[in-house]
Amino acid sequence: MSTLPSLLLVHGAWHGPWCWEQLIDELPDVDVQTVALPSSGGDPGALGDLRDDAAAVGEAVAGIDGPVVVVAHSYGGMPVTEALGTAGNVRRLVYLCAFQMEVGDSLLSSVRDTAPWWWEVHEPEGYVAAAEPERVFYGDVEPELRRRAVGQIGLQSLASISQPLTRAAWHMLPSTYVICTADDALSPLAQEVMSRRAQEVRRLDTSHSPFLSRPAELAALLGEELVR
Repeated sequence: MSTLPSLLLVHGAWHGPWCWEQLIDELPDVDVQTVALPSSGGDPGALGDLRDDAAAVGEAVAGIDGPVVVVAHSYGGMPVTEALGTAGNVRRLVYLCAFQMEVGDSLLSSVRDTAPWWWEVHEPEGYVAAAEPERVFYGDVEPELRRRAVGQIGLQSLASISQPLTRAAWHMLPSTYVICTADDALSPLAQEVMSRRAQEVRRLDTSHSPFLSRPAELAALLGEELVR
């Protein structure tokens, strides 16, 4: 029986637990759990907000019996930061090209309240779609896998990217920041700035989705974080 902590994987905006499948295959000796964030999905009328996402993350951690390392990808850093400051079994947070933000910040404020070119904002309907995901998210992903991933991309609620953080778990828990140096979705420069909030900084020469383009390399890095 493994003595390693469990690993909880928290996906980013527009995605779902499906994005972790290749990575999970590379971690056969680890208890890997995932969580589905309510703010991402196909029905714009059913999308949750940041608070719903934080509740889902908190429930997932509470359901794990024993220590856990939580990995947040991209937007997933927001609900993880909001939810886990008082979670007694969280050993470490890993921000994978993720938003490691301060209390009062929102994802929208991080881009100075100006949506990037690839955000298709549908304000009356309350959601955001991602334009050109094959370029923005999956630039170094193998073509067939990229095609399948693009086919599973959902919508993201506008509320989730507009609401500010009320807590910041990284003030209370140790964290590692993984900078993806060829990222077209979240600039490496912005990642460098946010990484100053973490105790450890790692780097991968990948696009925004190393769990698809370099799953074995990412698995090895996370294996090191589990025994830190």
